[in-house]
Amino acid sequence: MTDNTALDLPAIDAYLSAHLDGYNGPLKATKFDVGQSNPTFELRTPAKKYVLRRKPPGVLLKSAHAVDREYRVQTALTGTKVPVPKMYLLCEDSTVIGSDFYIMERLDGRTFLEPTMEGQSVETRKAIMDEMNRVLAELHMVDVDAVGLSDYGPPGNYFERQIGRWTKQYRASETTQIPDMDALITTLEQSVPADDGQRTLVHGDYRIDNLMFAKDGTNCLGVLDWELSTIGHPYADLAAVIMQWQMPPGKEGRGLAGIDRANLGLPSDQAFIEQYCQRRGLPGIDKFGFYLAFNFFRMAGILQGVYKRALDGNASDPKRAQVFGAYVPMFARHGLAALK
Repeated sequence: MTDNTALDLPAIDAYLSAHLDGYNGPLKATKFDVGQSNPTFELRTPAKKYVLRRKPPGVLLKSAHAVDREYRVQTALTGTKVPVPKMYLLCEDSTVIGSDFYIMERLDGRTFLEPTMEGQSVETRKAIMDEMNRVLAELHMVDVDAVGLSDYGPPGNYFERQIGRWTKQYRASETTQIPDMDALITTLEQSVPADDGQRTLVHGDYRIDNLMFAKDGTNCLGVLDWELSTIGHPYADLAAVIMQWQMPPGKEGRGLAGIDRANLGLPSDQAFIEQYCQRRGLPGIDKFGFYLAFNFFRMAGILQGVYKRALDGNASDPKRAQVFGAYVPMFARHGLAALK
């Protein structure tokens, strides 16, 4: 984490004193290094720690950075088999600190930035991957009507909707023409599978670094970063996991390409998919390449947006955002390859 002076601590302290039960300052804050979309901070008082997540400053794309949706979905999941931090309050008054924000519990656990989980035993890696698989299956089995999320996403074909949305977002952030990205968009539009009737809650960015695990165990304490969540098709989340694993290992790619997974106790793509299907009672998944390609396309759109915000001076981490922008053509190429 790094220090950040852009957060108006006196304003936050005054707001929390008036609206958060049990809050007592003085207040200190530290910005988390990870996260490009919605800046996230650890708040510390003498007695307790919290997490503040806010919209970034500046002009934003329509429907992006919806912290109110993050707050709503995590509140709804409280008490389900999908672990989430406790939500404390949502502030939609942008005059307080310049943008909407929410306050949630600071979980006391550990995160793994890379799926290789360096330093962990084979047994620990196996258990954590199994837990990651279990939580994903549980997420897709949540009764959205029972938890009050039936209107959390519009009806209709999820992939048609998402391809349309992210194409618009990409075009709004486009800084140079990328032929592979144009080809990927066209091919995806022409390849959408028929709607199979599955309509579940989806996280939208499900990967190991968005999960927090117990410090001394392998149980998941919380699923984080719900900005892209909606009601949609569960295979988008499953394919997002597999997409991440196609990336090169290391701090930037955070993938498993070229890694001897069996030696580390990590599952193959097929084993992870089969385990998920078994938990959900599914016979298997046809045309998985489409779902994988869709995730490469959407990630390319997200990274292009991050890059554009860096050029506009609104990125949470400008230097890292510039690096991410260079990945857009690579993701487009991977997406085309997945379709084949």
